[in-house]
Amino acid sequence: MKPGERHEAAIAWEGDSREVIHDFPEEIREELGIELQLLQWGDEPSSYRPMPSIGKGVYELRQQDERSWYRVVYLSRIEDVIHVLHCFEKKSAKTPRSDVLLAQARLKLVRQRLLEQKKEEKRQRSGHGKTE
Repeated sequence: MKPGERHEAAIAWEGDSREVIHDFPEEIREELGIELQLLQWGDEPSSYRPMPSIGKGVYELRQQDERSWYRVVYLSRIEDVIHVLHCFEKKSAKTPRSDVLLAQARLKLVRQRLLEQKKEEKRQRSGHGKTE
């Protein structure tokens, strides 16, 4: 990569998160899309906060309109991938327990997948399973 060149991270949409965000109002979707683009470029989004109740390295993007609060819960960039764990709409300041549990379950699955990938890469590097 050349100096000053941006390397854009991929976005992995976990579960139904992509479908859910498509149901958000258009203006909210556009704002969250800009925030996700900033993350992909390695920049800081304007409205986010850590979510330690879900797990280490997990954050949420926040937008709202006169009707609701909208959230995108994601795992910070790991090996050029941002994992969107959960998208949801809420009516009160407190995040519903069901949304926290769903995001935690998806985080667990993502971490298991990443661990399995690392094990497979290590196995291949050690000469087991080489296909030359």
